[in-house]
Amino acid sequence: MNNITVYTTNTCPYCTMVKNFLDEKGLEYKEVNVQNDQREAQKLVATTGQMGVPQINVNGNWVIGFDPNTIMANVKQ
Repeated sequence: MNNITVYTTNTCPYCTMVKNFLDEKGLEYKEVNVQNDQREAQKLVATTGQMGVPQINVNGNWVIGFDPNTIMANVKQ
């Protein structure tokens, strides 16, 4: 089983693209909206050094932005 977390905001079109992509691939994920949860936003910046979204943690590997190839490279088949 894969452990996928998608960090998003309310107005991010690339976040929607990531979620749609994961849905199309049948991959389950947890969504964390950093616009609504400042504590999670601070934790994310402290972990990755990045402020933008989407950021996706796929089985412990970080993917910054909508990058389907890198997402799938880190997914367990």
